Amino acid sequence: MPAGTLVAGQRAPRKTGAVIALALHGLAAYALLSYEPARSALLAAAPIMVDLILPPRLEAKPERPVEIAPRPKPKRVAKPRPKPPAPEPLPVITAPAQAPSPVVALPPPPEPPSLEPEPAPVITAPVAPPAPTPIAVTPPVFNADYLENPPPAYPALSRRLGEQGRVILRVLVNAAGSADEVQVRSSSGHARLDAAARDTVRGWKFVPAKRGGQPVAAWVLIPISFRLES
Repeated sequence: MPAGTLVAGQRAPRKTGAVIALALHGLAAYALLSYEPARSALLAAAPIMVDLILPPRLEAKPERPVEIAPRPKPKRVAKPRPKPPAPEPLPVITAPAQAPSPVVALPPPPEPPSLEPEPAPVITAPVAPPAPTPIAVTPPVFNADYLENPPPAYPALSRRLGEQGRVILRVLVNAAGSADEVQVRSSSGHARLDAAARDTVRGWKFVPAKRGGQPVAAWVLIPISFRLES
């Protein structure tokens, strides 16, 4: 505690001692003035020592620190933002009214010339070429007398067995008049009679077929009959 500072609890004892000292001094002065013999005696006597007994000094109790509540921080009040000034309205510039343009009357378009429809072209069909004259074709000849072709011999066994029939042969005659191929077109019903007719015709002579006067190879059918006379 700093010097010269009094605590509230220590002021009362010091005042009491001072009062007692003053009272004692007053009594002493009164006694000196009242009693002369006593005054002289007091003057001759040794001075009286007065001890001032002070009460025991009380230890100052440590003061409790005063808890100071922290001051609440002032809340920041958001300052309202100043509103931007309203934009000044732009001046409206009105264009001067244009004078109506003069109306120019256009002349009517000329009428298109009347076109007469052209006559449809006459398409003449092309003249077909004349058909070629067919070339005359004559078939081979095998029964001319001057050819002297012998008839086929009647097989003896077929004669004894009484076999009869008619054979049709298909013969390919070349341009030289010979038989290149002999086929049985229709059988007589007897193999011996068919074989006798085929072997005989293979050796015959023919007049070849002609086309436009030129000999050509051609097929010819030759019928041969086998009959027994009674």
